Amino acid sequence: MLDRKRVVITGMGAITPLGKSVGEFWEGLVSGHSGIGPITLCDPSPYPCQIAGEVPNFDPGEYINPKEARRLARFSQLSIAASTMAVKDANLNLEKEDLSMMGVLLGNGAGGLDTTQIACLDMQEKGAMKINPFFIPMMLPNMAAANVARVFGAKGYNSTVITACAASNQAIGEALEVIRRGAADVVLAGGVEASISEIGLSGFCILRALTNSNEEPQKASRPFDAGRDGFVPAEGSAIVVLESLDHAIKRGAPILAELIGYGSSCDAFHAVQPDDTGEGAARAIRWALKDASIDVNQVDYINAHGTSTPLNDAAETMAIKNVFGETAYSVAVSSTKSMTGHAMGGAGALEAVACVKAIQEGIIPPTINQETPDPACDLDYVPNVAREKDVNIVLSNSFGFGGQNTCIVFKKFSE
Repeated sequence: MLDRKRVVITGMGAITPLGKSVGEFWEGLVSGHSGIGPITLCDPSPYPCQIAGEVPNFDPGEYINPKEARRLARFSQLSIAASTMAVKDANLNLEKEDLSMMGVLLGNGAGGLDTTQIACLDMQEKGAMKINPFFIPMMLPNMAAANVARVFGAKGYNSTVITACAASNQAIGEALEVIRRGAADVVLAGGVEASISEIGLSGFCILRALTNSNEEPQKASRPFDAGRDGFVPAEGSAIVVLESLDHAIKRGAPILAELIGYGSSCDAFHAVQPDDTGEGAARAIRWALKDASIDVNQVDYINAHGTSTPLNDAAETMAIKNVFGETAYSVAVSSTKSMTGHAMGGAGALEAVACVKAIQEGIIPPTINQETPDPACDLDYVPNVAREKDVNIVLSNSFGFGGQNTCIVFKKFSE
């Protein structure tokens, strides 16, 4: 095998239902706090699901010129906010960078879905030519990556991954490959989702994918618990600064962790249901571990996709067992979606930040709302309370509609 460039994480930014910084996000996770509450971004009253994980009190004007912000959809605003934090965290001096070797690779699921809804209503109520003139560049899914690149002058590799709920995990994996092959020195990688809207609720509720447990919002997301009844929609963005190790060392960057593996597969099974054997997800896990050149016994923690749907959680459990065998019962597995809800195309990026923090801090976030065991979900899900543990290697799973499966592997950095 040809020598591959090592790739490290040097900065992170996160804007989430648990807070508008990596610190607030992490503190919420390790304390077992839920960021889920009644929906305020739209009128949820006609829908069975009326709760979500919303970013609290988000003001785009804190990160973007207010005039410019009005021309951007919320998903672009969130991406710029998280990217701003990540660039600062990485101590990245853009004036000293070759910006033609700085890329942006983001994932999202629905682009400017809220903007699309507004445009449709404006056409109906005001007339065919009365929509926002910025509608098209606001709603296109690629515009988050394009707008982040424009803000930071990143003129290198730029792409958007649209693989549903696997999107931002896959974006980070693809960024790993871009740097490995020498097509970029630095990539802002991650993802975003901002689709909490009437049309989004309608679509997911009709699929019966969302929870109906509105009475106690903070207990509604309960991955792997027998009482789970659907996922809680959420929004947010997270960005990690990926660099070749050589580049990071040359500029004296803070190195938070190393990204060592990436695997992807497709169930080729069903539009919205996972393969109940877990074999598609298992293939992605195997590819990621093989790419990382590690054995199942070396994995200290699995950040699960864990959406709190009856089918997904059972299938993911099966996939982990398929790959890990008896080791599956001794590895810690947790779903941070129990606290954030499911940020869909942005979920994997939020979870990447959680994985890096777990390595840095030696703490595994819990899966909260574990009350009633499910015989089909019988692994160690770190129930309800965070766990102190030396964490060297982490596997992060993300699976999406269409049978999209993506897994990435992080490692504690050492020379």
